[in-house]
Amino acid sequence: MIRRSPSPGTTRLTGGPRPVNRLQRVGERWVCFFDAAGAEPRETLLLALERYAAEATGESEPLAVDLGCGTGRDSLELLRRGWRVLAVDVHPEALKRLRSKAATLQLAARLETLHSSFEAASWPTARLLNSSFALPFCPPDRFADLWRRIVSSLEGGGRFSGQLFGDRDEWADNRELTFHTRTEVEALLDGFDLERFDEVENEGQTALGEAKHWHLFHIVARRRG
Repeated sequence: MIRRSPSPGTTRLTGGPRPVNRLQRVGERWVCFFDAAGAEPRETLLLALERYAAEATGESEPLAVDLGCGTGRDSLELLRRGWRVLAVDVHPEALKRLRSKAATLQLAARLETLHSSFEAASWPTARLLNSSFALPFCPPDRFADLWRRIVSSLEGGGRFSGQLFGDRDEWADNRELTFHTRTEVEALLDGFDLERFDEVENEGQTALGEAKHWHLFHIVARRRG
């Protein structure tokens, strides 16, 4: 279903921390974000899992790749549901926290972590590629290649779930981040069947409680073929 949100309201949205330069990102601000990050899986991931389960493929321990996994709110849900997970993040502290949580929940056997940026990471073919509020942090000059690799790594019938930032987002003047118009996002999703495509623009907050104008695309898309 394709829906556009009503006029800007007051919905509270929590994504990544306010963008800063690359040196700051690996420091205290990201640690504060990890401390503040929620524990519940994202709605886009839950819908992707619901649609996958409805297909009743009978596949045992399918593989999901979680790009920009953070401290693991989505990775842990995938593990709970019997998936194998390759969790990728550029911040070692995030991966350390994810591994600790997975071990505590006795889920670590199906978890693999990769300390890497998006542009340097490689991953195998997967049934699900999840990236919640993370892909916009890919540098603009590397995004096209990243998206090409995401699409090519999805099996036929595999899904992408996650968010992209719109061009009217408050952070859109930050040249280190990637933003898209609606037309550009629709072009990226050519070759997919859209199971969720919501464009949302409103006033909200970051996970750190900072006021922010959001322009987002929430996506669940199934690759044809």
